[in-house]
Amino acid sequence: MADDTNIELRKTQIYSVFVRNHTQEGTLKALEKDLPRIKDLGTDFVWLLPINPIGKVDRKGELGSPYAIQDYRKIDPAIGTWDDLIHLAHQIHQLGMKLMIDIVYNHTSRDSVLLKEHPEWFLHDEAGHLYNKNPEWSDVAELDYSNKGLWDYQIETLKQYAEVADGFRCDVAPQVPLPFWLAARKEVGEVKSDLVWLAESTGGDYIREIRSKGFWISSDGEIYRAFDMAYDYDIDQDWHDYLDGKTTLADYVKVLNRQDLTYPANYIKMRNLENHDNLRAHKIIPNENDLVNWTAFSEFQKGATLVYAGQESGMVHTPTLFDSDKLNWQTSIDLTNLIKQMHELSQSEIQVSGSCEIKDEGNDIVSITYTKNQKRRMGIFTLQSNNGRAKTQFEDGAYENLIDGTQVVVANGIVDVTYKPIVIEEE
Repeated sequence: MADDTNIELRKTQIYSVFVRNHTQEGTLKALEKDLPRIKDLGTDFVWLLPINPIGKVDRKGELGSPYAIQDYRKIDPAIGTWDDLIHLAHQIHQLGMKLMIDIVYNHTSRDSVLLKEHPEWFLHDEAGHLYNKNPEWSDVAELDYSNKGLWDYQIETLKQYAEVADGFRCDVAPQVPLPFWLAARKEVGEVKSDLVWLAESTGGDYIREIRSKGFWISSDGEIYRAFDMAYDYDIDQDWHDYLDGKTTLADYVKVLNRQDLTYPANYIKMRNLENHDNLRAHKIIPNENDLVNWTAFSEFQKGATLVYAGQESGMVHTPTLFDSDKLNWQTSIDLTNLIKQMHELSQSEIQVSGSCEIKDEGNDIVSITYTKNQKRRMGIFTLQSNNGRAKTQFEDGAYENLIDGTQVVVANGIVDVTYKPIVIEEE
């Protein structure tokens, strides 16, 4: 973790927007009308997926991926102008939120400005052909950070965006050498000292694959030296294994607790159930009651939270990144109040700096207990709609469920668990 990272960032909720699909117009200007609703969710940062022009060579789909960037220093004319970005940032700030933009520094499109002007800044094989560490990314050309001229160009670009944005979400950050990120953070800090850095980190299998090819890729332990936050992809496979019935809840709880011992004391994980690269939470968790409990459990874990646009409405369809695929807001589920309330709970210092223990309570029921200065706050979540019981050290008596205001009884050190998520507190 960067030495100056403030653990208060664990209070942060990030809302992810793909401008092209978010509204019917698909523009930066059109997004502005949705900002009050986004703010009402408890959003602290509005993260825009890449907003730069998209390459045409080897393009995937009709419109192409926003991650195949043709020019880092321009705005995609299909969504707006630089002035539109500045105006959007102003509107976001007026509502008390901050702007985070996507930084895609591992690669460009195959017809990018940089590839035309500086082909030597890109990876090539022995025959002189463009080479990708990940062959699935056939629409991009990967950059070679052994060139110091590339460092200067990229950092200068970041400084320009730091004049407008409050945070950077850095795509496939581990594949870009850590020394670059350390230099970039230092220099950009001279423009905006409190800018927040979020790394899209990765899982162990992918790290092994890239390292086996002889390339740099950072583990989470390394990436935290330069970044304030990182994805929780280090346990993503464990989560899916549990959902798929390949492992037990006890196995999943073990790796969650291990994070507290693996990373620095001020580490911040960005907790999420879905994002633009993965299936919707409601797709992989079809039971609505399970979805409610998973949502509450995810947001109650130590760390920041990501909400991918449409998640609050329980959307099932994952929008494609390659074509026009507008969000359909007509759904029968509304998780807005739950997300908002869980965010409000995350503002308490006990969830920011308290000690945290996660337990398997049996019957696919999980609990998280925060403790600080003799005070305890406990969350209990039934992840497969099972009834059961959870043990607690709370004194017997009646407590308010801080999620919905209903009464929760502790009797003989036991809480009866039915279908809804529970959060109780003992002074």
